Amino acid sequence: MDVILSADLHAKLTRIARERGIDAQALAREAIERLVGYDDWFVREVEKGLAQVERGETLSHEQVGARLAQRLTDKPPRL
Repeated sequence: MDVILSADLHAKLTRIARERGIDAQALAREAIERLVGYDDWFVREVEKGLAQVERGETLSHEQVGARLAQRLTDKPPRL
């Protein structure tokens, strides 16, 4: 498969690959693998969420607010 890149994208890819000490093809392959993997994961998570909605496993606006408030009060302050 051949992929045509704009000059700007090709320059960025080449620069980042050089900084990482790998060739541009390896970096492009890694980027594509990450994107495809993320998209696959995201679609599965959305499908799981939709299945939960269909089963009636939802929270009201008030319940979400209460859970968020509880989480915020349970967290130690950030330094």
